[in-house]
Amino acid sequence: MYGDTDTVRRILTELGDTWAVVGLSGNRGRAAYGVAEVLQRYGKRVVPVHPKAETVHGEQGYASLSDIPFPVDVVDVFVNSSLAGPVADEAVRIGAGAVWFQLGVIDEQAYERTRAAGLDMVMDRCPAIEIPRLG
Repeated sequence: MYGDTDTVRRILTELGDTWAVVGLSGNRGRAAYGVAEVLQRYGKRVVPVHPKAETVHGEQGYASLSDIPFPVDVVDVFVNSSLAGPVADEAVRIGAGAVWFQLGVIDEQAYERTRAAGLDMVMDRCPAIEIPRLG
C-alpha cells in the first residue's frame, strides 16, 4: 500500500491547503478537473500546473511547479506514470510538503526518493475519494 490511512489523513487535514495539481487544464472531461473541484469544495486552494498555464476554477495556472511564486503544500500528480518521477523530484526541489500520485500513477523509485527526502507520499489513490471518508 502506497500511503497508509494515517498518511492520507495527515496530507488531507494537517499539511496545508495549497495543492498544485499537475495536469490540470480547462478540459472538463479530464479527471483532474473534477478532482480539483472536489478539493476546492473542501477548502483547498487548487493551483493548475499544465504546459498551457490556463486559469482553471478561478485560479491562475503555471507551466511548471518551479514557476509557482508561493509555497505549495501538496503536489497532486495527474500525469502518466512514466512522467511522474520527475514531477515528484521537482516537488522535492520546490519544498512541497507531500506528493500525491493519482489512481493508476505508480513509480516505486519516485516513491522511495520522495520519502527519503522527508516528504509524505501517497500513490495510486484519489483525494476526491479519500477526503469525504475523513468524516
